[in-house]
Amino acid sequence: MANPTRLTARLAVSALCLAGAASAASASAAPVAAAPTAVTASPDISLANTQAHLTQLQSIATANGGNRGTGRPGYAASISYVKGKLDAAGFVTTVQSFSTSSGTSSNLVAEWPAGDPDHVVMLGGHLDSVANGAGINDNGSGSAGILESALTYAASGQSAKNRLRVAFWGAEELGLLGSKHYMSTLSTADKDRIEVYLNVDMIGSPNPGYFVYDDNPAGNGARDELTSWYTAKGIPWEYIDVQGRSDHAAFRSYGIPTAGIFSGAETLKTSSQAQKWGGTGGRAFDPCYHSSCDTTANINATSLDRGADLIGHMLWLYAAKDYGTTPPQPTGNLLLNPGFESGAVSWAGTVGPITNNTGRPARTGTWKAWLGGNGSTSTESVQQSVSIPSTASSATLSFWLRSDTAESGSTAYDTMKVQVVDGATTSTLATYSNVGTSATYAQKTFNVTAYKGKTVTLKFLLSEDSSLQTSFVVDDTSLATS
Repeated sequence: MANPTRLTARLAVSALCLAGAASAASASAAPVAAAPTAVTASPDISLANTQAHLTQLQSIATANGGNRGTGRPGYAASISYVKGKLDAAGFVTTVQSFSTSSGTSSNLVAEWPAGDPDHVVMLGGHLDSVANGAGINDNGSGSAGILESALTYAASGQSAKNRLRVAFWGAEELGLLGSKHYMSTLSTADKDRIEVYLNVDMIGSPNPGYFVYDDNPAGNGARDELTSWYTAKGIPWEYIDVQGRSDHAAFRSYGIPTAGIFSGAETLKTSSQAQKWGGTGGRAFDPCYHSSCDTTANINATSLDRGADLIGHMLWLYAAKDYGTTPPQPTGNLLLNPGFESGAVSWAGTVGPITNNTGRPARTGTWKAWLGGNGSTSTESVQQSVSIPSTASSATLSFWLRSDTAESGSTAYDTMKVQVVDGATTSTLATYSNVGTSATYAQKTFNVTAYKGKTVTLKFLLSEDSSLQTSFVVDDTSLATS
């Protein structure tokens, strides 16, 4: 799992709002939610085989300078090992290379060649380690659990209803680079085909807890299916908001339902958690997190076994899940979540601007996109890809805008641009600045008929200088055709 970063107060508030009030210390009682899918018969994923994968990853690290880091021979050997196993089992594998500051890295993506390609279900975790250790818990454990579950599925004779895809990400430890690169290469149509992404990042911590991601409202169904399995097994669980520190963040930013599991890292286990889960209170869940001692000796077998079995359960469940027919394209307003009331769902860009923070009012509801207001050098964006039908006779973009500033005079220090990105071409429809702000919402309208028959990205781009804040608040967006 990547290192945490310090968030500003405003971003922290926004992230907590998007997480639906989840936290690492929240009690295991689930909130009122739609009934999850019934727990199905779960496969028993072999602990011995999962441990054997970890032994192999340890051997690879030992033979290659003690690590499996990005740009190092140990990472390339790890990719080769996992790819060989999946190829032999009948998966169709793709190695996707990309450049990083530490050299070339790669993602390994494997697809089971059966099931409806319009309904893709994905499980993934990062395969790289930090530079100073073998990374056997972080994240050899998650990678081994995914690998063994995929191999077990291939050997089971199951008939997949949906297209099953598993991913092993590179350069997560450098800032989630692999998953971000993968998502950036997918077309809008390919992103729309992904029904769910489940992330597995550390499942064998030596002083384990049993955490379920709760940081994406769109993924609440998957979240509840994970907690239902724990509850059925009599295993206490807790929600956690991992603050965008793992690879699901790249999927969440495009509105894709996400969830995940985690057994804990550098945070100390509380005494109440020790009573609930066993282990030692006042000690880190993983004292060897990002250290040279993260070896095969750093794995709790019970936690690893439970995590692998849960991965297998979700793989079986989602491969067979009925997603119905492909939903039709929206009519009327082509933008999804146009008033931001579902948080950042369907919108990409910078984490933080889409918020229900009461520091600036929404025009309707409680959520809006609040760009700027930092009073320091910053760049922020909120964007959504949209396909405008070729049959449209007209297409109109509109949104409501309010703004306020601490600047004075007639110099445009802070700006917000409204842009349309069409392939490699970016066109600016309008630029608003600290000059002429108005705290009263006003509707802005633009003719975008020229883009009919294309998939374009609507983008609100903020640039703020080093002092004196300007806030641009956008709400109730629309892209309507006739």
